[in-house]
Order: sequence, then structure tokens, then C-alpha cells
Amino acid sequence: MSRHSRKKGLVPGTPVHIGQKKTDKSSIRLIDFDKTDIAVTIDATKDDITQPYPKQKIRWAHLTGVHDVDLVQKLCKQYAIHPLVIEDIVNTEHRPKLEIEKDYIFLVLKTFKFEGTDGISTEQISFIMGSSFLLSFQESADPIFDPIVDRLEKAHGNIRSSGADYLAYSLLDLIVDDYYVFTESLSDDIEILEDEVIENPTTATLHGIYRFKRIVSVARRNLWPLREIVGRLYRDPSSLIQPSTNIYMRDLYDHVIQVNDYLEGYRDALSSMLDTYLSSISNKMNEVMKVLTVISTVFIPLTLIAGIYGMNFINMPELTWPYGYSTILIVMTVMGVLMLGYFRKIEWI
Repeated sequence: MSRHSRKKGLVPGTPVHIGQKKTDKSSIRLIDFDKTDIAVTIDATKDDITQPYPKQKIRWAHLTGVHDVDLVQKLCKQYAIHPLVIEDIVNTEHRPKLEIEKDYIFLVLKTFKFEGTDGISTEQISFIMGSSFLLSFQESADPIFDPIVDRLEKAHGNIRSSGADYLAYSLLDLIVDDYYVFTESLSDDIEILEDEVIENPTTATLHGIYRFKRIVSVARRNLWPLREIVGRLYRDPSSLIQPSTNIYMRDLYDHVIQVNDYLEGYRDALSSMLDTYLSSISNKMNEVMKVLTVISTVFIPLTLIAGIYGMNFINMPELTWPYGYSTILIVMTVMGVLMLGYFRKIEWI
């Protein structure tokens, strides 16, 4: 639950957790590594995070459960992080952003997951990258970065032999890869919905269109700023990003552009589906109205005849004529057949 009202009147930089609490216990995982060695502390204590890490090594501290504001402050204090940055970290409803400071780079972005049948859930992940350290923060205990931890422990790839900037790139690349998984799943669901719109649109189809429009809207709102964020990282890199890593940042920028293009395509497709659905429903309604119009047109003259001979006048010769009833039925039948034949000729039916 949001707590925006609790910030009213507080001094700027006062950290207040805003957002949903997704885990009961906060924890910190410390990983100190270099090319030849690695040390992992799964559940680091407050004493562990205050101890200086070995020189010539890279430290990655990942904090789960940013609702523990005191723990976030204690971790950030070791790296002289500005209070306004800490305030943004514990606000899990913050928009994606990038701040390049002299001694570190602060980055906020979102991850997505489908939630039930109604929409998606977002998870805020914050990064603070220094020359020899990387801090990452998230509220839930979702093990999204386990593949990177596995690569570090097994010394796969270039992470162990590179700096904190390449580690940060690897984590960002993993998140962007997760965006691809999200968009692929979204694409499959939209294709199924598109077939339903064409073959048999129902009220549930309309609800599905609006559901996916909301999903795409949320994803675009959180992914669009990432274009500018990653673009700044590779176009205007700080001294904290090595030239060798900047090449990878450019590739990451291309991937972010591609994911955004996918979402733009999905948005246009859903708008077209909505138009197709409304057109299909309108055509069905027109068909129904055409049938009702034909039926009404055929029966209007027959009703007129039946109404005339239903009047209670004494001097109506046909009432006493032995063949009057059968003759009127034949006349009414012939009129109905002729009118139906005419409607078929002009392709109304």
C-alpha cells in the first residue's frame, strides 16, 4: 500500500517506504570477487556490510526488502550515498530514472510479470554503481539475478575479469532479456485474441482487448524512459564506465529500442482489433436489423388485410361468400411470396 501521505511536511531526503510490502524479512547478499577468487555471503549481517571489502576486488551487495529503511540506510552509508537517492530507493513506485554523479551512477527501472487474469505486476529494481562496487535493491525475493550469481560462481563469461560496470551491464541485460520473454508471451496471447476477434467476437473478447491495452500501456509507461536512460549510458558515459563496456551498452540500447518497438506494434494491433470488433458487432447488428426489416415489410400488408376483414361492419360481401376465407389466405400467401422473391432479387436476403 502506498504511503505518500506520510511524506507530507518531512525534510527532503527523509526516506519513507512507499509501495507494497512483498517480503517479510529483509536480507543482504554480499559477493566479493576478482578474476581468481569469489566469496559469497548469503545473509549478511549489519556488521558484515560495515566491514571494508578486500582491495582489488569488486563487491556486489544485493538487498531484498527495501521496506526496511534502516537497513537500506546502513548499507548506503558505507558508500556515501546521498539521502535523496536513498529516498528514491525506498519509494518503489518511482518512475525509471538515471542520475550520473561524480562517484556513482544511480539507476531505477522496472520488471514485469503477468498477474492473474487481469493485468501485470511491476517490480522496482534500483542500482548504484561505483568504481569497484555495485548495490542493487528490490522489495520482493524474486531470484531474478540467480543466473548472474551462477555465472560468477562458475567463472563463466567476462564478469569475474571485468569491473563493476560490466557486472551492472550483465544485470541490465538480464532484465532486458526478461522483457523479451514478457513481450513474447504477450504476443502469443494477442494473436489468440486476434483470431477470436475475426472468428467469433463476444463480450469476453472486448474485455480481453481492454485488458491487454492496459497491460501494454503499463509496460510502455515504464519501458519508454529506459530508451533515454540506456542511451545516455552509452552516448555520455562517465569515467565509471570503461570503453570496453560501452560497446555492450550500445548493444543493450538496441535491444531496448526493439522491445519498445514491439510494444508499439502491440498497441497498434490492439487498436485495430478494437476497431475490427466494433465493426463486426455493427455488421451483426445490421444483419439482425435487415432480417427484422424484411419480416416487418412482408407482414405489414398482410396485417392490413387481416385488419380490414377484422372490422365488424354488416355489409361486407366477402364475409358471407363461401370461398372468402380461402381466397384471402391465398391472396396473402401470394403477396408474401412475391415480396420475398423481390427482396431476394435485390439481394436483401
